[in-house]
Amino acid sequence: MTTPVTALARRWALQIDMSAAKDGSDWQTVIGVTEFNPAAEPNIEDSSDYDGGGWAGNTKTGQSWELGVTINRRINDQTKVYHVTHEAFRAAAYAFGSASQVHVRYYDRDGLPEAYEGTALVTWAPSGGEYTALDQVEMTLTGDGPLLLITNPVA
Repeated sequence: MTTPVTALARRWALQIDMSAAKDGSDWQTVIGVTEFNPAAEPNIEDSSDYDGGGWAGNTKTGQSWELGVTINRRINDQTKVYHVTHEAFRAAAYAFGSASQVHVRYYDRDGLPEAYEGTALVTWAPSGGEYTALDQVEMTLTGDGPLLLITNPVA
């Protein structure tokens, strides 16, 4: 008999669709992730009425999602460029319209069934720090539309 073990936070893989059409044809893995905090909060409204016999009623009327991600900024020190996925997020954070949207997916890198995909807006906030600190960026990916449950691409 197998004893269940606790899943680790580092099980998540984050990818960004680098295709111009944002059609999922060029998924690239975001490297250097040090912190990953997914959230999908429902909007629940009180739908209580006399028919509930004094018990409250509630109805889900909406849903929002967000990813909090911290990355160690990666560079190629020979060619003096940042990692392409990091630059895609940074560019989107300073853009408007469709250029401000990123198509992302995240999934359990061990092949368990959790996997999600959606379009998000990016907030880009370099952490700064002391002279011994790493160059880190805190990103917030705020969902713009549904967060879809997908088949895990490594399952």
